Amino acid sequence: MTAATGFEVLPEHVARFPFPFPRDTYRYSTNVEPAGTPADTAAGGWGEHPVDVDGFLLDELAERRRVLATDPGRFQALGHMEVAQWDAMLTLMTMLAEAYPQTFALDRDGTARRWSNRALDLEHVFVYGQSATLPEPPLLYIGRQIQEDVVLLDQRDGALWGDAGLVTFAADWSLRFDVGMSFLQIHGPVPRIHTEGVITRAQSFLMGLQPGQRYRRTNWTLTVDRRLDTATETYPEWGRDRRLLAEGPLEDVGRRLHLRVEVQHLIRLGASGAIMFLVRTYLLPFEEIALVPEWADRLYRVLEELPGDMADYKGLTRTREPGLKWLREFGGVRP
Repeated sequence: MTAATGFEVLPEHVARFPFPFPRDTYRYSTNVEPAGTPADTAAGGWGEHPVDVDGFLLDELAERRRVLATDPGRFQALGHMEVAQWDAMLTLMTMLAEAYPQTFALDRDGTARRWSNRALDLEHVFVYGQSATLPEPPLLYIGRQIQEDVVLLDQRDGALWGDAGLVTFAADWSLRFDVGMSFLQIHGPVPRIHTEGVITRAQSFLMGLQPGQRYRRTNWTLTVDRRLDTATETYPEWGRDRRLLAEGPLEDVGRRLHLRVEVQHLIRLGASGAIMFLVRTYLLPFEEIALVPEWADRLYRVLEELPGDMADYKGLTRTREPGLKWLREFGGVRP
């Protein structure tokens, strides 16, 4: 897909970028909508399939392998989540095969299932529920083949619990730390959402999902350079980049500072009753955002108006002002 803005023909990854701002201000909200239908933007559109495969597939899977080799603890699963893992794996395989039949296939012969992934030149026969027929736990196996991070929420005792996941591309949080926590505990540090009731409404909505229902929402922050792994564990590797960007030449900001958008899909699994939380991360540098004047202007308004406590939580304290300056000086924005 390509799209035109003025006389500019946009690269496909720009046209497909999930620009997250419908208005000039941003506040936390549940902002959920049914999944599986395209969302139009000023540049093109996104969101046709809950599991998105694009031109970054092989690079991002290679990065996931690298992160897991360095830190296997990015995969976590409590013992009672075995059924949910199998449920999630089969659901993801089915979704991939339906959305991208030229690349993925899932066939069944009696109790055996044959999974084909042509992108990775992989073919494997397994029996659902029999761990000996897979080389590793089911969620880890399928998680190595998709660009999304995955968290599985168990529902019990009137609450949701983050009891399993594969997360290599976290935005300054840690699955290792959060595993086993309740949904409310996981979101404890987020400003405003408790006093405004956002998180309790979100949990109530999720607990009301029926098997097979799929919804989506977006979240965002800013990231220096095209770095997917900004987990808490690796903060010493990337934390200083915010300061260095702010102290460096303004001309570099457009290339280095990225709008980081998460498209989060929420799916109630049928066999286990768990909720599968898919998080796909997209990164677009400010210089490419500026190719779409409407995006540049709106991003400027959002960053300029964002309250200080929200900017602090999102880690924007150092990068917000350089971003605003670059958009004024080089991005065509007129305040």
